Amino acid sequence: MIMKKITSLLAVSVLAGVITLGAYKLFFEKENFHIIAQETDSSVFTTSNTPVSYKGAGINEVDFTAAAEKTVNAVVHVKNVSINQEQNRVLKFFYGPSASVEPQIGTGSGVIISEDGYIVTNNHVIANATHLQITLNNNKTYVAELVGTDPNTDIALLKIDAKIKLPYLAFGDSNNAKVGEWVLAVGNPFNLTSTVTAGIISAKARNLDMGKNQSFIQTDAAVNPGNSGGALVNTNGNLIGINTAISSRTGSYIGYSFAVPSNIAKKVVDDIIEYGSVLDGILGITTPPINSEFAFQKGLNDIDGVYVDEVMEDSGAFDAGLQEGDIIKQMDEIKIHRFADLTGYLSTKRPGDTISVAYVREKEELSTPVVLKERQTINLPPPLGFTVKNLNEKDKKKFKTKKGVKIIGVPEVHSMYNLEGKVLIAVGKTEINNIYDAKNLFGSISKYEYTSITMVNEKGERERLIFQ
Repeated sequence: MIMKKITSLLAVSVLAGVITLGAYKLFFEKENFHIIAQETDSSVFTTSNTPVSYKGAGINEVDFTAAAEKTVNAVVHVKNVSINQEQNRVLKFFYGPSASVEPQIGTGSGVIISEDGYIVTNNHVIANATHLQITLNNNKTYVAELVGTDPNTDIALLKIDAKIKLPYLAFGDSNNAKVGEWVLAVGNPFNLTSTVTAGIISAKARNLDMGKNQSFIQTDAAVNPGNSGGALVNTNGNLIGINTAISSRTGSYIGYSFAVPSNIAKKVVDDIIEYGSVLDGILGITTPPINSEFAFQKGLNDIDGVYVDEVMEDSGAFDAGLQEGDIIKQMDEIKIHRFADLTGYLSTKRPGDTISVAYVREKEELSTPVVLKERQTINLPPPLGFTVKNLNEKDKKKFKTKKGVKIIGVPEVHSMYNLEGKVLIAVGKTEINNIYDAKNLFGSISKYEYTSITMVNEKGERERLIFQ
C-alpha cells in the first residue's frame, strides 16, 4: 500500500517537471540558432578593410620611443661666450686699454650630423661668439670651431674634435613631411641632457615676416628658447628640421614653434663645407608685399600662386621669358601657393640648377625651364644700407672699371648725397670685387670710427666720401 502511494507521488512529480520544462521551452527560452539558406536575391554589404587595434585609433598607436632613442645622443648643448665688441671699444676709448665689459653667456642646442663632429645649430645661438663650448648627452665637453654661418636661414655649422666616432643624425627629406604628421622636438636647453617633446606638423612653408624670405615648418611640439638649434624628427627618427623660433609674446612656448626644413639646412651646410659660403640660386623676380594697397587693388591676396611684379634684368627668369603679370603655380614637383613656398624651394637650389616653372599667363597654362643664376643684388648692412648690384659688361664699359658694385638703392637719410647710380670700388683701402665683398666690408664698419668709401661716376671720375 505504501509502495503504491510512493509510486504515485513520483509519477506526479515527474509529470509536473515535464510540464514545467515544456512550458519554459515553449514560452520563455529564445532560439540560439539561425537558419542559413541560399537566396539568389540576397543583399551584399561592402565593409572597410581598415585594421582595428585593441589600443584604439590615435596617439596610443604611435611609438615615440625608437625615434627618441635614436635622437637624444645626437643632440648637444651649445654654450656661447661673447663680448660686446662695440661697447668694449667705446669703454677703451674713454677709459683706456684696461677698461673692458663682462662676457655674456648664451645657450642653445645643436645636432651632430656626422660621426667626425660636424654640428648644425642656429646662427642666433652662436652670434658674436668669442668662445663656443659643446656638451654631449653623456656630459663630455669640447671646444667648438665655427665653420660658417648663414644669417638668412639662421643656420650655423660648428666642428668639434672628439677623437671618437660620434652618434649623429642624417638629414631626411623635409619635402615628404606631411601636415598632421607626428614629430618630436629634441633639444638640450639647460645642459641637463636631452629633452624630448611631441606634437604634430601644423603647417609648412610658414613665413614669419622677419624681413627675410624664409620658409618654416610649424609644429605644436613644445620648444623653449634653449631648444633653438635642436632636432625636429619624425617617428622614424629622420631629421626633418632644425628648431629655430617660437611664436610668443612672453618669450616662452605658448602653442607654436618653427623649424628650418632639413632640405634647406642640408643645402646650407653642404655649401659652407664645399664653398665656404652659401650659394643662392636666384630666380630673378619680385612680387608685391602681401596686404599692401597694390595687392588689394589688384586682388593679388586671393591668388593661389605667386604673382610676378617685376623680372630682373640678366636673371634666369628674364632669360626664360617670364613676364610681369605671370602667376607661378608650380616648380618641379612642388605646388606653389604662396611666396614662402617659392622661396623655400629655391633655398634648396644653387646657381646653375635648372628647374621647371609652371605658370599662368592670361588664363593660359604654360611651363618653361629656368636656369638659376647667382645673386646679383644685395642690401648692405647699416649704417649706410645701400642696395647694390654686381657690374655687368655694359656697366664695366660705361664706368671704365672692372671692379666694384653699382649703387641701385639709397635710404632716404642718405639721398642728399646723390649716390644712386654710382659704382662703389673700395671701402678704406680695400677694393670691392662683388656684392659679397661689399657686404662683408660694410658689415665690419663701426659707427664709432671714421670710414671712407671710394666711388666712380658715369664720367669715370673717382669720388671719395668720408663718414662716421
